[in-house]
Amino acid sequence: MLVSVPVHDIRALDTYREPAGDEAIEKLREVAEPLRGCRVINVSSTAFGGGVAELLPTQIAIMRDLGIEAEWQLIEGSEDFFSVTKLVHNALQGAGVPWTQAMEETYLSRIEANALRFDDHADIVLVHDPQPVALLTLVEAAGRRSGAWVWRCHIDLSSPMETVWGFFAPHVGRYDAAVFTLEEYVREASGPHAAIIPPSIDPLSLKNAPLTDEHAREIVADHGVDPDRPLIIQVSRFDPWKDPLGVIDAYRGVSEEHPDAQLALIGSMAHDDPEGWHYLEQTEAHRGGDPDIHILTNLQGIGALDVNAFQRVSTVILQKSIREGFGLTASEGMWKERPLIAGNAGGLRLQVEEGETGFLVDTVEACAERLGDLLRDEDLRRRMGAAGRARVRDRFLSLREVEDHLRLFSSLR
Repeated sequence: MLVSVPVHDIRALDTYREPAGDEAIEKLREVAEPLRGCRVINVSSTAFGGGVAELLPTQIAIMRDLGIEAEWQLIEGSEDFFSVTKLVHNALQGAGVPWTQAMEETYLSRIEANALRFDDHADIVLVHDPQPVALLTLVEAAGRRSGAWVWRCHIDLSSPMETVWGFFAPHVGRYDAAVFTLEEYVREASGPHAAIIPPSIDPLSLKNAPLTDEHAREIVADHGVDPDRPLIIQVSRFDPWKDPLGVIDAYRGVSEEHPDAQLALIGSMAHDDPEGWHYLEQTEAHRGGDPDIHILTNLQGIGALDVNAFQRVSTVILQKSIREGFGLTASEGMWKERPLIAGNAGGLRLQVEEGETGFLVDTVEACAERLGDLLRDEDLRRRMGAAGRARVRDRFLSLREVEDHLRLFSSLR
């Protein structure tokens, strides 16, 4: 079989009554009942770093509590394979990349090796993102397909590089269903039913659970950041789509008026993202040794609890993405009642009600202007924070996403 990711938790559904409400609990139990005893296998490319790795432990734990045999397996890659799939990720989000037949062969060769090891005894196979998408094609070629297969696309597929999408479209077309975050991401593919299911956050995870102000401030101080000064943060991978250099420029645009303000760029380095190291170096160079710009990663011990603390202590949260499938950190910050400035891109538009739960911006200059507005106006920060938490509770908590997936699974049986 593929590499199994242990998920030790069985998250009792009743523990979500306070953050999600009784109605959400009872609806989910009703939807899950016909699926009791089903085996659901999730397949992804990494167990650490990025949104998929954050979403799956919670969803699997909840499904298990509902009597569903949910599992998580990883494909195994190589340096060459992940270099190709990073180019694929960029190309499917609209970048131009040098795409060759040799890259296609590198990709398919590695997926074929994984297909030979795939455990095919499942009722539902949920395959996440482009890295493993051809798995179904090669499992079918070996005559070993069973159950219904669903492709979950977590990225912005609204304007892909057509050559690369042309390579992947036939593989997507073999699935019984494809799940997208937004209607605008749906691409024509021969076969799968398209379902629209936005991602979610777990209000009880270490990253989002309640944390005292004193504890949060201690954690932030331990990382060399002053919790008594205004703090602007962005939590995301280091890649061009998250625009970390633009974040630094926007911060510099308000630093003269707000000389006490600090900036923290916080991210994790995932093994399936070799490009991340390059952009981490670029971000460090753009920082130019400024002691008030902090770049923190898991290499400095940053984990889920630390991110929770930084989000709670922050004055303003940024997610200045140029392309963004959804942007979990936006909902995380809103859940903690912090005002948000987000790039006017993809799934961020789904979360941000302009002027109510945050601001959407298209340029560095607009980002700096909105930063200035929020740093000057405590009442505005408070109103936006409260509205943001309410929106997340209504739309972007884990129980809603699990319910959406289970409804889809039932329709495929």
